[in-house]
Amino acid sequence: VQLVESGGGSVQAGGSLRLSCAASGFTVRGTFMAWFRQAPGKGLETVSSLYSVGINAYYADSVKGRFTISRDNAKNTVYLQMNSLKSEDTALYYCVRGRVPDYWGQGTQVTVS
Repeated sequence: VQLVESGGGSVQAGGSLRLSCAASGFTVRGTFMAWFRQAPGKGLETVSSLYSVGINAYYADSVKGRFTISRDNAKNTVYLQMNSLKSEDTALYYCVRGRVPDYWGQGTQVTVS
């Protein structure tokens, strides 16, 4: 099992980024997937999660209306579209598998200035 994130970078406040999480060794379809983040000096925060079609995605209050989680089953990839970015979104973002995460990606840095 492997999760590989990409798409992070530096952006000005108000900008957008799309994070990708390419999965291998299992199928994301029907699998609980989530994005976590850790800002400097802070603990881990669940940003968003997605399970199955028909079950509403979860979003942290701090990102509701700005972030969208999605999944492309054909590409076995999970995405996090981040719009209207704020400085407080600056963090290392991780893609994880499972409600109790058993696999983590290496993380991708998002810096908003």
